[in-house]
Amino acid sequence: MSKRCIACGMPMEKPEDFPMGDESKDYCVHCARPDGTMKSYEEALAGMTQFMVRTQGLDESVAQDAARNMMAKLPAWKDRFGG
Repeated sequence: MSKRCIACGMPMEKPEDFPMGDESKDYCVHCARPDGTMKSYEEALAGMTQFMVRTQGLDESVAQDAARNMMAKLPAWKDRFGG
């Protein structure tokens, strides 16, 4: 089974990619809270921003703009952006 996270776009291929190993979820372990529920937009934006800062060495404001632009195209947030 291969899915893409509706909140960040990450490929989900292994049980450990899913929150609490629940492969019925449409979002990944990184977009879930410890109880398995999906993070809010603000929580996901903060997490994606920090991921980009850490992995791509971007300035935080640049990373936040890039994360916001990427998230605007994802199913979990499309209503937020009028899509």
